[in-house]
Amino acid sequence: CILGTHHEKGAQTFWSVVNRLPLSGNAVLCWKFCHVFHKLLRDGHSNVLKDSVRYKNELSDMSRMWGHLSEGYGQLCSIYLKLLRTKMEFHTKNPRFPGNLQMSDRQLDEAGENDVNNFFQLTVEMFDYLEWELNLFQTVFNSLDMSRSVSVTAAGQCRLAPLIQVILDCSHLYDYTVKLLFKLHSCLPADTLQGHRDRFLEQFRKLKDLFYRSSNLQYFKRLIQIPQLPENPPNFLRASALSEHISPVVVIPAEASSPDSEPITDLVEMDTAAQSLFDNKFDDIFGSSFSNDPFNFNSQNGMNKDDKDRLIEQLYREIAALKEELENFKAESERRALQLRGRISELEAELAEQRHLKQQALDESEFLRAELEELKKQREDTEKAQRSLTEIERKAQANEQRYTKLKEKYSELVQNHADLLRKNAEVTKQVTVARQAQGDVEREKKELEDSFQRVSEQAQRKSQEQTEVLETLKRELAASKQELQALQGTLESSTQLGAEQSTRIVSLEQERDSLSQAAEQHGEEMAALRAELQQLRDTLSSEKESSKKVLETLQTQLKDKEDMEQALQQRLSKEQFALLQGTAREAEQMVQDSLSRLEDPAHISCTSSADNLLSRTLAACECVERLQDAHSKYLSDHTDMSSLLPCVALFAHLISDTILQGSATSHMAPMEPADRLLEACKQCGSEAISYLGALREPGTLEGADCTPVRNCLSRIRAIGEALRPKGLDVKQEELGDLVDKEMAATSAAIETAAARIEEMLSKARAGDTGVKLEVNERILGSCTDLMQAIRVLVLTSKDLQREIVESGRGAASPKEFYAKNSRWTEGLISASKAVGWGATVMVDAADLMVQGKGKFEELMVCSHEIAASTAQLVAASKVKADKDSANLSKLQQASRGVNQATAAVVASTKSGKWQIEEKDSMDFSSMTLTQIKRQEMDSQVRVLELENQLQKERQKLGELRKKHYELAGVAEGWEEDGEC
Repeated sequence: CILGTHHEKGAQTFWSVVNRLPLSGNAVLCWKFCHVFHKLLRDGHSNVLKDSVRYKNELSDMSRMWGHLSEGYGQLCSIYLKLLRTKMEFHTKNPRFPGNLQMSDRQLDEAGENDVNNFFQLTVEMFDYLEWELNLFQTVFNSLDMSRSVSVTAAGQCRLAPLIQVILDCSHLYDYTVKLLFKLHSCLPADTLQGHRDRFLEQFRKLKDLFYRSSNLQYFKRLIQIPQLPENPPNFLRASALSEHISPVVVIPAEASSPDSEPITDLVEMDTAAQSLFDNKFDDIFGSSFSNDPFNFNSQNGMNKDDKDRLIEQLYREIAALKEELENFKAESERRALQLRGRISELEAELAEQRHLKQQALDESEFLRAELEELKKQREDTEKAQRSLTEIERKAQANEQRYTKLKEKYSELVQNHADLLRKNAEVTKQVTVARQAQGDVEREKKELEDSFQRVSEQAQRKSQEQTEVLETLKRELAASKQELQALQGTLESSTQLGAEQSTRIVSLEQERDSLSQAAEQHGEEMAALRAELQQLRDTLSSEKESSKKVLETLQTQLKDKEDMEQALQQRLSKEQFALLQGTAREAEQMVQDSLSRLEDPAHISCTSSADNLLSRTLAACECVERLQDAHSKYLSDHTDMSSLLPCVALFAHLISDTILQGSATSHMAPMEPADRLLEACKQCGSEAISYLGALREPGTLEGADCTPVRNCLSRIRAIGEALRPKGLDVKQEELGDLVDKEMAATSAAIETAAARIEEMLSKARAGDTGVKLEVNERILGSCTDLMQAIRVLVLTSKDLQREIVESGRGAASPKEFYAKNSRWTEGLISASKAVGWGATVMVDAADLMVQGKGKFEELMVCSHEIAASTAQLVAASKVKADKDSANLSKLQQASRGVNQATAAVVASTKSGKWQIEEKDSMDFSSMTLTQIKRQEMDSQVRVLELENQLQKERQKLGELRKKHYELAGVAEGWEEDGEC
């Protein structure tokens, strides 16, 4: 995962896979996800944090969900998810900090930007971060039974494994916290940082205790060296204490030979042993390659040419018989392949029919969906009409408010008019009172004048008559005068007051006239407003009536549309459920047919491999998961059946295929596993039929559960794993690397062989002469041509393999493609090894032959072995190639070149052997009859011995080949690779 994030510069692929995992249903899986995600945040690409922030809320929801479980991994997962969320928030706020928290002091200072406020806030965030780390640490230890050696158990190691990442984080956080607190104490008062010191002391005690407890566990001793904190915490009040601080360093020792590397070591040892065994057998057949005896040509030419020809013809006949047997085997394989192709065609026809039914269902669903869209459009039109009605009501409300405002204004004008009328009445009353007062004054004046005139007359009359009353009258007269003067003053003041009242009356009359005019204007405005108000009332009433009618019409239409939509929805649901019933019925019939075929005598001859069964079982398990999700989705929304129907059809097809493949595999398995496998297949079919029957009934649809089917598939998968052939002890993840290594080793072996041949040719030219030099040059030259042809073949094979991987892997990596096609990959590895080994052995044989210590037959046998190995490599390379591939044509051409070069080596070897035999032929001219007779008898004895030895060697060769095929069959799984 870490390399993948650096390869794609992000974590999109990681999260796309994680989103398909049942993290909310499996606590152990969630715990391992947290561990992997923690390592990705620490050691993955820097963009992992950016790609993961969007899933922060999902992690929080999952943490709350797991927090409700008080036992098992529930609390552990909850706290771990909170820790990961805190880590993401910390690195988001502080992007200068890398995921593994490794920073220098200068980088730490730059992170705070030399601002004491930033350092203060950064310290608080580090305290929060370290608090969650310690909480996870403490929770893991509390969940373990420390009275036993839990660190050596699988369950204990599962819980302790993530603590390595926590220890790495805690060591850095503790170091940075100490340095930041010293920096803060140098800038701020000690009282301000009292809370920081208290919190640090608490975390210091916890971390020291946890480090001490962890260092005593056997699990951590071989994986990590945990530092020990000082006995006493640092004294931040003393600045010089910073020099005494030692940063805790976590040391991860160099990994020893891990269990993962053991299979490769075993494989190398097995190959070495096998090669040694083969060399011994090779020496037993052809003689020791390291014999120190000189090259004796006389012993090689013990039998005459006719015997050799007969032997060669007999070998050719055996080869022809073997070829005929091979052709029969190929014909039988082709016949079975044709039968399988016919079955595949039938299944493809059934699949096409199912697709046709599916397409019809999709078309009908599309039609119903179109009607539903039309209804939705009509509903939208209704909503638009309702919005227009709302707008009309809003306008009516605005008019009502406007009418209220006009009414208030009218009331105000009426009130002003009433006040003006009251003021006018008061002024009129005051004028009337003033006029009455003036009339009273005039009447008093007239009365005074009349009384003065009467008094004057009386005085004149009595002046003469009463003298004695004169004084009295004078006094009365004086008093009257005074009274008259007072009356005159009063009259003058009354006259002046009357003038003022007259002026005031004139002004009041003018004001009354202006008020009258204003009242008339207000009256006119009120009349206009009353008319406008009446008009607005009429308009409002008409709009209300029309809106009410439109609203009633729209409500009626909406109700009709809703009824129609509800009816169509019910019809759609019924038809979809009927379609589901039909699909489930067909699926149930398909599974029942596969179960009935188990008892068919014709099926007993069908066989299959455990790998094929495992691939079918894995596909069926994935389909069960998708079917469960589609079922849940359909239960939440009965109108959505787009994913359920294909899953039901695929479920039936894969379950039927799994049952048939399981039965066919049981025919090649031992009795007890075969019975268990057959019983598991039958139970799987019964559970599948029960589940499909539950899908057909409305009452049991909601409670349908495919867990029993999943359990049966798990049983079948477990039995299939037990029946797999024990081939190369290599993990599938390492097959891709092993292919590249073997091809590189083969190329290197060929290059080395070519270089050695060139070196031998140079030595032969320097040290040999005559016929021997000619023979050696011809043989070594043909060997050089053969090495060049093999090099071209290997390079072309690499190009073809690369093309096969690129065209077949899709979005997967080449390693995943090699792991998926493990049998094909192992064939490539075997063929590549054989080519490299053959080239090395042939160079050794050529070297011995040039030195005079080897045999020409060894070189010819090695040439034939190389031809067979290259043929195996060609067959393994083109088995998955496209027939129209240009690289395939090049590979075939290179294969023909290797065959021609091999034939040239054999021909040159035979020619050289004949030349040397001609040179060293026996001379019988000087021998007597008795000597010739003696030599003839010795030759006959030697012929009989060699024929007896040849017969034994042939038997031995047959046994060796038989044993070789058996071992190769066990390694490659041939015994289980039967097909119906």
